[in-house]
Amino acid sequence: MEKIDKVILAYSGGLDTSVILRWLKETYHCEVVCFAADVGQAEELGGLEEKALATGASKLYIEDARDEFARDFVFTALKANAVYEGVYLMGTSLARPLIAKKHIEIARREGALAVAHGATGKGNDQVRFELTYYALEPDIRVIAPWREWTFKSRSDLIAYAEQHKIPITATKEKPYSMDRNLMHISYEGGILEDPWAEPPKEIFILTRSPEDAPDKPRYIEVEFERGTPVAVDGELLSPAALIACLNQIGGEHGVGRVDLVENRFVGMKSRGVYETPGVTILHAAHRAVESLALDREVMHLKDSLAPRIAEMIYYGFWYTPEMEAMRALLDETQKRVTGTARLKLYKGQCAVVGRKSPFSLYSEAFATFERDTVYNQRDAEGFIKLNALRLRLRKHMEDVSG
Repeated sequence: MEKIDKVILAYSGGLDTSVILRWLKETYHCEVVCFAADVGQAEELGGLEEKALATGASKLYIEDARDEFARDFVFTALKANAVYEGVYLMGTSLARPLIAKKHIEIARREGALAVAHGATGKGNDQVRFELTYYALEPDIRVIAPWREWTFKSRSDLIAYAEQHKIPITATKEKPYSMDRNLMHISYEGGILEDPWAEPPKEIFILTRSPEDAPDKPRYIEVEFERGTPVAVDGELLSPAALIACLNQIGGEHGVGRVDLVENRFVGMKSRGVYETPGVTILHAAHRAVESLALDREVMHLKDSLAPRIAEMIYYGFWYTPEMEAMRALLDETQKRVTGTARLKLYKGQCAVVGRKSPFSLYSEAFATFERDTVYNQRDAEGFIKLNALRLRLRKHMEDVSG
């Protein structure tokens, strides 16, 4: 076993990282410093330091990254309209490169040459974390216990934790995994591994069931400046506060639940259940303002790139040359995406019912079906014939050749 003096562990206090903390000390006989990035886990950070120290850590760092997460990661994906496989808004995917960046910063501060994480050898997170580690600190030593130890399942971890009197919240009766941050909550594993089984009603935290949502719709307005959301119903809010506000409003009306089977980067399919109320609203609102302010060909170019950007985010290629180029392009496209969207929330639905922008390219004078002086309808005849020319030539050729 390679001699390691100090390891920085990405620590959540959950089952996996609690066991990993004890396992690292037993296996590597090293000092373990724990680190947690506050990306909006809420009450999950309460008592974390006491738990880490009681389980064997020498210290715990908690880095407040909520506004950075919202501003630099969530809003970047929002500007791109990036949605993985047409459904998943990537709340977990977007948090991982930020957490990994903070992880490396703590390793540098502590003079540690090794970092450890709790991602499994079957999942996407190991890739997201480690691509960031190596992009920012090429020679870092990475310890991934799920790829090293002899435990085969979370049931084995539960048994180990009970044997070593490590306090945990997971049980054999409720073994599914939950990941929470400012943007969303995800649920996977355990009772959710059967893609035919409906998620239990009691697992949801952020959102009401649409059946239990208010019978009266809620109207809200979201304002954008250069593609970035800045206000809700006229109130200017910080990035993190804005998402939290929309989470509360959207959750009350049952907005933002997603249940999908997705394709992991490592090759297998997995079933995930997600609650993302606030960012679901933001995607609809952002698209509405873009529909007014973006040139047609710029919008179509963005739309063609959105699946590629979503894939890069989902796979973990955040700190890459191609992502830097994409972010520069996005910033250029968003220079005039300023305006307001009005939305109607009702029983799980989020509908755009109004939009306005000082840079609107929409002209009622041009679009009207009433009499106008700006558009000669006879001009359309030549436009159509020119676009039909290749189709007519192909048909003539087919007729001649039989």
